[in-house]
Amino acid sequence: MVDIHLDPDVLSGLQEVMEGEYPKLLDTFLDDSQKRVEALRKARDDAKALGRIAHSFKGSSGNLGAVRLAQLCQRLEVESVESSADLGALVDQIDHEFALVKPLYESERQRFGV
Repeated sequence: MVDIHLDPDVLSGLQEVMEGEYPKLLDTFLDDSQKRVEALRKARDDAKALGRIAHSFKGSSGNLGAVRLAQLCQRLEVESVESSADLGALVDQIDHEFALVKPLYESERQRFGV
C-alpha cells in the first residue's frame, strides 16, 4: 500500500479550480469526514452499512487527495462484501488515518485565512 497521506498535486488542482471556495471545500470535507468516521464506529458490526459508508468516504477522500484514507476505505468496502477480515480493525485503521490527515487539512485551511 502506498504510504502517501495527502497528495499535494490534488490539493493544488482543487485550489486552482475552486479559487475562493477552496477553504469552504476543505471545511466541508473535514466535517463530512468526521461524521463518516463516527458512522463507521457505530456500524462496526454491520457489514452492509460499513460497505455503504466506506464507498462514499472512499470517493470524497480520493477527490480531496487523501490517498491512504481512500485506499483503506476501498479495502473496507471490498472486505465488507467478502466478510473475510476483521472489519473492526479496518475501521480502527480508517479512524487512525483520518486522525493523521485531519491536522494536515486544517493546516491547509489556515493558509487561506478564517
